[in-house]
Amino acid sequence: MRHGAVSYFNADGTPVVPETVPLNATGRMQADAAGALFAAHGVAFDRVITSSLNRTLETAQRVLAQLDQRDSPVPTPIQIPALDEIRGGRLRDIPPAQLEQSFIAVLQGTTSLDTRFLGGESVAEMLARVSPEIDALRADPTWQTALLVLHGGVNRGVLSYLLSGTHLMLGGLEQTPACINVIDVGAEPRDVIVRATNLSPTDWLQHEVRTSTMEVLFVQYAQYARYVASAAQA
Repeated sequence: MRHGAVSYFNADGTPVVPETVPLNATGRMQADAAGALFAAHGVAFDRVITSSLNRTLETAQRVLAQLDQRDSPVPTPIQIPALDEIRGGRLRDIPPAQLEQSFIAVLQGTTSLDTRFLGGESVAEMLARVSPEIDALRADPTWQTALLVLHGGVNRGVLSYLLSGTHLMLGGLEQTPACINVIDVGAEPRDVIVRATNLSPTDWLQHEVRTSTMEVLFVQYAQYARYVASAAQA
């Protein structure tokens, strides 16, 4: 899964620290809906993994709260910092003319491995820390059904890695907030079946959505930047 929706900007336009941002009301509803879907289908998890960031842990906890696992204990989420979202640089260091592309370049087409997200971490650097964790999980025989609650960029990297067997980023694999991906993996490296991607329990068809999550975030940041510029001139 991806974590539920968050608000990276306050109502007055000021940014929220990404490392500590909680789910907003919509995100809590999305996480609850995902948990209710798992419960309705009798899904029980014996391994739950999140990144170290609050928004993934909160999503996982809300999902687990919806489950009926009377026959098996509800696992405690394991937080793994190596699965944190691809790390951006400092926005103020990016020339204004390059800002939009810095937001969305990582998530377009088959992304070059040296592409950097917001001037920070490259795709190659992100995959280098994420893929060993996926390999380790696959090599562990002690689980049957695992829930990973991660991030939009990381999830794209995981899906691309599992499908291709190599370091690759298919940026066009959209990941809406609290979406569910269903993946079966076997013992052999190429034994991977992706059964579903980007399932959104609160908006199955997403027929009115025409922008990616990063395009929406760029628009929000641009509004904040214009607010700051106008305040400085006042």
